[in-house]
Amino acid sequence: MVTPSTPRLVVAAPSSGSGKTTVATGLMAAFAARGLAVSPHKVGPDYIDPGYHALATGRTGRNLDAYLCGPELVAPLFLHGARGCDIAVVEGVMGLYDGAAGEGELASTAQVAKLLGAPVVLVVDASAQSRSVAALVHGFMSWDPQVRIGGVILNKVGSARHEALLREALESVGVPVLGVLRRAPLVETPSRHLGLVPVAERRALAVSAVSEMAELVSRGCDLPALEALARTAGAVPGGAAPWTPGLSPTHDDPSASAEGPRPRIAVAGGPAFTFSYAEHTELLTAAGAEVVTFDPLRDEELPDGTAGLVIGGGFPEVYAAELSANEPLRKAVAELALSGAPVAAECAGLLYLSRELDGSPMCGVLDATARMTRRLTLGYRDAVAVGDSVLAAAGARMRGHEFHRTVVEPGAGAAPAWGIRGRERRVEGFVQRGVHASYLHTHWASEPGVARRFVERCRTS
Repeated sequence: MVTPSTPRLVVAAPSSGSGKTTVATGLMAAFAARGLAVSPHKVGPDYIDPGYHALATGRTGRNLDAYLCGPELVAPLFLHGARGCDIAVVEGVMGLYDGAAGEGELASTAQVAKLLGAPVVLVVDASAQSRSVAALVHGFMSWDPQVRIGGVILNKVGSARHEALLREALESVGVPVLGVLRRAPLVETPSRHLGLVPVAERRALAVSAVSEMAELVSRGCDLPALEALARTAGAVPGGAAPWTPGLSPTHDDPSASAEGPRPRIAVAGGPAFTFSYAEHTELLTAAGAEVVTFDPLRDEELPDGTAGLVIGGGFPEVYAAELSANEPLRKAVAELALSGAPVAAECAGLLYLSRELDGSPMCGVLDATARMTRRLTLGYRDAVAVGDSVLAAAGARMRGHEFHRTVVEPGAGAAPAWGIRGRERRVEGFVQRGVHASYLHTHWASEPGVARRFVERCRTS
């Protein structure tokens, strides 16, 4: 059962690289070890950290993104994820007050903390400072009086003397020190070109890393004080109710419904396709679909009776040779797409549907080639559907996020998927037959009609 006053904490930092992922994940695991049912959340569009959160808690890691879903859905999605939990831990993104570029506080950790009415624990990298830590923390506390910083966890503290200096300085600020983590070799969480390596690619090592994070936090933090701080959170502001996949706003596609036969929709998974939001599967199921997961690295056939296909994001560039070697599945995907069945592909899915990726043959559904580059494409996007597709009607607006180091040539087909609005006006992606393929990651909770439209097309195609 979830209540509007579920105890909760937001773990934030002055900047990226301060240690908030280690602290947040370790805190989740430490609370779970104390017998608490912990609800894990991540601010922003990140797909990888929630995988570690899920290992730490045994529950699905969920995202809270005020840009992709709108501020009005942050609290409902939080309450949906917190069902049946004793406490919730929300890991922030970047620095506490950093949000969507040029959009003020939108999508920042601070905004999410305010929308949830949650106290903030600030993780500070203290490795190169002593008394200055007080000025830093005071600045973060006073910047926005609506953000309640309830305590500080000092990271990378060098010695007992260093700790004493830091504590003495922070006494003048009046914020409690809820943890001190000494300088130590980093917990083994390897990174590559888009961040941490996903759990699905290193599960045994990831389990060990999460256990080390829990031990680090348990040893260095005041867990009873952190739990007590979480319990000071009152009712979620605004009287929000938990989000429900079966309910939808009135502007959704009225032609789509959960009535009729249950089409089987295959969703790509496994190590190469790890980027997905749990709400997508929940929305597809609520719309009347039977959702089945398959692994393009290992499965040589699509699930029996597949009527539609969803291929999300991930790292196909890392597994290009293995994906290419699975020729039977590549042919099955191409045949399904050629038949006109609905296919929704985002980012990694776009690459997989291309003719080739870094010289390795892919499915050949799209007359395009993909390759790795050194350039990172990153940022939120405001998009409009250029024409009708299995996901949206022409003119429908969606917000999305791009995050990749690959390029696809050409970048758009004769019928593009999206027009990107704002300073960077362009078209991108491909719509052909039942295929909708694009670099844009979207969160369907913002427009539940997307899932219902897709399921309806699977019924009738």
